Amino acid sequence: MIRFALILLMSLALSSQAVASVKWDHSGGDSAQKGRLAYEKGDYGTALQIFIPVAEKGDSIAQFHLAKMYREGKGVSKDYKAAVKWFNLSAAQGNAVAQYHLGVAYSFGLGVVPDYEIALKWYLKSAEQGNAFAQHHLSLLCYFGNGVPEDKKYAYMWANLASLSGFEMADQLRQVLIEQMTASQIDEALLLTRKCKDTNFNGC
Repeated sequence: MIRFALILLMSLALSSQAVASVKWDHSGGDSAQKGRLAYEKGDYGTALQIFIPVAEKGDSIAQFHLAKMYREGKGVSKDYKAAVKWFNLSAAQGNAVAQYHLGVAYSFGLGVVPDYEIALKWYLKSAEQGNAFAQHHLSLLCYFGNGVPEDKKYAYMWANLASLSGFEMADQLRQVLIEQMTASQIDEALLLTRKCKDTNFNGC
């Protein structure tokens, strides 16, 4: 249990800091690229001025980075509610990374009332696009029965899928689950993993 507690604590820390890469070849074009360069240089004021009008025009990548700036207080006062607003707009357009961060917001009450069922919805949308962070958090939700019935087989499945992407914490969680499951449960979980991969995460 100590080992599992450490994995959980690491997951919580990762949730507040995780940054996943996203493609910049979106409708914001050169403006979004300039915003990204300013952000990477630490010129958050310039990045903010560039991202806001591009995000308001509907660019999901600019919306995502604007959300991050509000969440982290870079170039603007920290504002979790504003972050959720922009994560929502980006996530609604199918941005898997924004969907994951929206799941985090609802899991831990960052700018919203905590709601595991809504977190589950966004984690699932992200996980179905292959996001290992979201798959790992789905595993935790299934393990604890938060927003979904407690189910070690599905917890194992999501942890296994995330670990196949090289996510070390998911592999550690999978090892913990192996110690708590019967051989037949593990066989069922492996079958679920194969089916999920075969359908490209659709309907897992």
